[in-house]
Amino acid sequence: MKLNILLATTALAITAQTALAKLNVVATTADFAAVAREVGGDKVDVTALAKPTEDPHFIDANPGFISKLNRADVLIEGGAELEHGWLEPLLQGARNPKITGARPGHVHGNVGIKMLGVPATLDRSRGDIHAGGNPHYLIDPLNAKIVAANIAEAFCKVDAKSCDTYRVNLKRFQETIDARLVEWQKQMAPHKGASLVAYHDSWPYFAERFGLKIDTFLEPKPGIPPTPSHVASLIQKMREQNVRVILVDAYVSRRQAESLASKIGAVTVPVSHFPAGVKGTEGGYVQLIDYLVNSISQALAGKK
Repeated sequence: MKLNILLATTALAITAQTALAKLNVVATTADFAAVAREVGGDKVDVTALAKPTEDPHFIDANPGFISKLNRADVLIEGGAELEHGWLEPLLQGARNPKITGARPGHVHGNVGIKMLGVPATLDRSRGDIHAGGNPHYLIDPLNAKIVAANIAEAFCKVDAKSCDTYRVNLKRFQETIDARLVEWQKQMAPHKGASLVAYHDSWPYFAERFGLKIDTFLEPKPGIPPTPSHVASLIQKMREQNVRVILVDAYVSRRQAESLASKIGAVTVPVSHFPAGVKGTEGGYVQLIDYLVNSISQALAGKK
């Protein structure tokens, strides 16, 4: 009798623990992690490998990442080679079949995304270019809706019992994006066609969505630090085109951008693609876009 009671109690405990277990999700970067939290809600535990203040092209992969990947039920990566240089060795070390190859737990965020900047030919003399196109697509809010749908589909396959919850969360997130996009576009409308300078070519999707021109960079080529001759040519070009706003990503030094800005009366705007990458964006993806639209529109309006 006592043995039966013990076995029944143990079975109930195991069942309860299984019911309460959350999906263990690993995202390569903080933007994917933020969208995964929107979709997964309280059904998931989400970890981002790269810090929001790090350059996602070059991450120092530590042994702890292998352990996290080994325990993951789902891996979310960009799928456009952004993390290729550091993620592949980690996956080999993790030896987790649930998140490799074409398994349901391996999410490529760019599925269904219209990629910009796909090179006609691969020429390394042009700098660090990506064969699949510019990988910084998630900064376009409409692309975030697509990525969220990709994540929801994977969650449903891996955790079918919670699929209804994931679909409800997906719908709420997508409706929020649609509603906020109306306001964001209204706020950016007075600046349509405005030119800005950025450090790295990571803003074409944001520029296309909001009608901006961001095709001049502090880097002479992708991945190549600014040179004195290149900065001199930038000064001349910015004066000729009356460009007065420079976007500076959180992972680069602001010194050169601020020096350039001081020479021509421009302003620098600290920006990030990742929630918590700059102060005021800790609340998630929507708050990140809020910050970018507010900061950039104010700078273009001369209010900074």
